[in-house]
Amino acid sequence: MKPVAIFRCASSEGPGYFASFLEARALPWSLVRLDAGERVPRDAGAFSGVAVMGGPMSANDELPWVAPLLELVRDAARRDLPAIGHCLGAQLMARAFGGTVRRNPVKEIGWGEVRAADNGAARAWLGDLAAFESFHWHGETFSIPYGAVRVLENAYCANQGFALGKHLGLQCHVEMTAELVRDWCRGGAEEIRASASSPAVQEPREIERDLEPRLEALHRVADRLYERWIGGLSRGN
Repeated sequence: MKPVAIFRCASSEGPGYFASFLEARALPWSLVRLDAGERVPRDAGAFSGVAVMGGPMSANDELPWVAPLLELVRDAARRDLPAIGHCLGAQLMARAFGGTVRRNPVKEIGWGEVRAADNGAARAWLGDLAAFESFHWHGETFSIPYGAVRVLENAYCANQGFALGKHLGLQCHVEMTAELVRDWCRGGAEEIRASASSPAVQEPREIERDLEPRLEALHRVADRLYERWIGGLSRGN
């Protein structure tokens, strides 16, 4: 089986639980370190699926890897290979599929409830799960691309997730691990202080409160989403 291509946009935002999920199911994956200057492959057919992780930059930034990555996502869609995006990754996917990325009304940093939309696509991805607590760290948001369906929403960001066939874009972070949460709190301490006026920004001590049980619950949600996503992987060699 060909590997899942995982694109890392920032060294601090690795695949986290997403990689652990793949490894637990003996699914191969390959990390493309965009942050280290590695090139975006031209042929999505070399992979069974495509995953794009988060990063502090904007999806609208004219970075050298953005245009090739958008084209690779579109190539994956043409080849019927599934793509999944986390935060920035979802914003880039939205752009690849014709959507736009803009500033969100408020910045979200920390834990907050996310609700499943009331539609068949949301139920296909989440079953009977109506809401869950997820992790957030973003200041921008995407529009729902043409043909896609909103599957997740919350009080501070209307578009928390979209599905387009076998493709899934997640504004929220379901891939978090304890190491990622603690690293982001340390590295993003100044951003948290500067954004304290937002009603959706929490202090580090609140973010790290009851961290393990919160992550265990989040991983159960991630399992639902990822399990459906891997069902679309190409199983050929």
